[in-house]
Amino acid sequence: MTMQRVDMQPQHAMSLLGKVALVVGGYGAIGTTISETLANAGATSIVAGRSGDRARALATELSDKGFSVHGVELDACDVSAVRDLSASLKQQYGSIDILVNCVGSNKEQTLLEVTEEAFDEVYSRTLRAGMFLSQAVAAHQVAAGMGGSQIHLLSVRSSLGFRNRGYSAFCAAKGGLAVLLKQHATELAPYGITVNGIAPGAVRTHKSDKAIDATTFQRATADVPLGRLATPADVAGAVHFLASALSRFVTGQILYVDGGVTACR
Repeated sequence: MTMQRVDMQPQHAMSLLGKVALVVGGYGAIGTTISETLANAGATSIVAGRSGDRARALATELSDKGFSVHGVELDACDVSAVRDLSASLKQQYGSIDILVNCVGSNKEQTLLEVTEEAFDEVYSRTLRAGMFLSQAVAAHQVAAGMGGSQIHLLSVRSSLGFRNRGYSAFCAAKGGLAVLLKQHATELAPYGITVNGIAPGAVRTHKSDKAIDATTFQRATADVPLGRLATPADVAGAVHFLASALSRFVTGQILYVDGGVTACR
């Protein structure tokens, strides 16, 4: 049997110094915190999204704090644009060590009301986008021969239905992505590339705080064993772990950041 030597450096296990992280959807309510968390760990964060202005504005804000962050415009539904950006980043930075896919969409319609247009839009912006983001980045990671990590943001709704809500398109797209990343994990494992998913429950953001009254909030937390909603920092912490050396033997997994909701199902 051939034994592989693994050099342990626990004191630096969470450091991302020298790594390049592409965070697609990196200026959203959760994506912003992810972009900052990875940059704070030492990575160069590339914030990408459909609004180049928002991506560059966040990059400027975080750069002013002393982080290495750059903003770029990217429509993740445009496969040619995804491939072009991946090639450009590889040429400019030498590698794309970390991919964080924060993109997704939802059109809430009950089963009997789902339209072809809405279903196709959610599929295109969620499952299809995740497929070709992973492919484009993997092509450069494989060619570089230095391993890497890919992390997809899912939802507890990737494995659970949503009672009294019209989530057919969303659950189908996120559930498909949950299985897709497992397949990618098996294909990319020989190259030292890990592929994992993070499935949050409801996440408390500034936007949701404005929309939720006390009664709604109480109902939302009633079934959460830890008694609260997730925060963007909770999700970003899980991303940081899966991007770090601590998780180098973790692949094809889905980490539920849900306060224990799925433990009760």
